[in-house]
Parts: sequence; C-alpha cells; structure tokens
Amino acid sequence: MSEYKSARCLAVKKAAEQIEDGYVVGLGSGSTIAEGIEEIAVMLKTRNLKAMFVPSSYQIELAAISHGLKLGLFAEYPELDLAIDGADQVDPQLNLIKGGGAALAREKVVDTSAKRLLIVVDERKLAARLGEGQSVPLEVLPFACQAVIRRIRKLGGKPTLREGKGKVGPIVTDNGNFIVDSDYGPIDDPHSLELQLRSIPGIVETGLFLDMAHAVYVGKRDGSVQILQRRLSSHDQ
Repeated sequence: MSEYKSARCLAVKKAAEQIEDGYVVGLGSGSTIAEGIEEIAVMLKTRNLKAMFVPSSYQIELAAISHGLKLGLFAEYPELDLAIDGADQVDPQLNLIKGGGAALAREKVVDTSAKRLLIVVDERKLAARLGEGQSVPLEVLPFACQAVIRRIRKLGGKPTLREGKGKVGPIVTDNGNFIVDSDYGPIDDPHSLELQLRSIPGIVETGLFLDMAHAVYVGKRDGSVQILQRRLSSHDQ
C-alpha cells in the first residue's frame, strides 16, 4: 500500500469513529471511499454497531456490498445522520472541489442531506486557494454539452470534455450525463463562480462544494490524522 493510500485509509478510519449505533450514513464516491470501506466494515464489527449506508454511486454500492455493509435507498432515507466523502481539493475555509470520480451530482445530493459532512483526504489535497492546479468538474447534459462549453469559455474557463480510459468516447455518469472539466486557475471568489456556472442551462451540477464540510480529516504520511474544523462564514449566517 502506498504511503498516501495508507494515509487516506487512516483518515477514513478516524472519521468512521463518528458513526453511532443505528446511524444512516451517506457514502461519497471515488478512490478514497472505495479504499476505506473495508476500514468502515471492520470498525462496525469491532464495535458491534449496526448502521445503514446510502451510496452515492454504483461504484460504492458494489464495494459496500462486497464488504457486507447494509444498504438503504436514498428515497427511503432522505435525511442522513452523517456523510463521509473524499475531495479533490480543500481550501483553508474547508470549501471543496469534488468530481474526480464523476459522481458529483449524486454526491452533492447525499452530502447536503446529512446532518454532518466529514471529508477525508491526504495532505496533498490541501491548497491555499481552490483551483490551484485543479480543474472544476461539471456534470453536463449531453444535449447541451457544446453550448455549455462555449458559455464556459466566455466566463474565462478552459473546458475539456472528460474522455474515458479503457473505453471510447466521453465519460458517462451514473445519471447518463457528461463531465466537463473547466480550468480557471486559482479562484478568487468561488461563491461567485458557483453562481455563474449554475446560471448556465445544461449544467446539472458543479464540483464546487462550498460551506458544506463540517470537518476534514487529513491523513498524513507520518501516520497521524489532522482534523480541521469548519468555522462559520458569512454565507452560513
């Protein structure tokens, strides 16, 4: 196991300590959560806890089943006690860029439905500003893709349709949509950019997860886990 993968698993394990008996827990998508599901399953067995899990993608649904986690439908459990998710980038205010795993729309629905959102990352994901070396993923209706790309360019972004690896053509999300990765460089005002992007018809959801995370668990190569707590901003008032 690589040192960063090990660091991420430690962060997941630490965050999973917040799960209590009877909780309904949302699970994000991507490599961090997929890697950490085994840690969650072991923790539940060790502490003899019962919990229900709501996955945000087919990827995580299959991984959870393989480790014996009990799954529930989001339609049955629209209010979650806790959500655990990864992130592609985290700024000092605990704003996030997500969507590297192409599940951002479902992740945002699950994450915003939780009473508490815990983010797990390794230390490489921390940045002074969102957008530093990181594009913003956008889930886009296939019908509107070219129109959306033109509008993004007018806003100063550099959009790229995400292509599949091991398949021909674009990545298709669990919702049947495309992913456009838009590079803006360091973002001065992520809230303003979020509003601009959401005003473009055809964009289903953005990878800007702002004022959402309650805590970020940062796994480090030395085996420690740093916990960053969110402070209320003017957008929370």
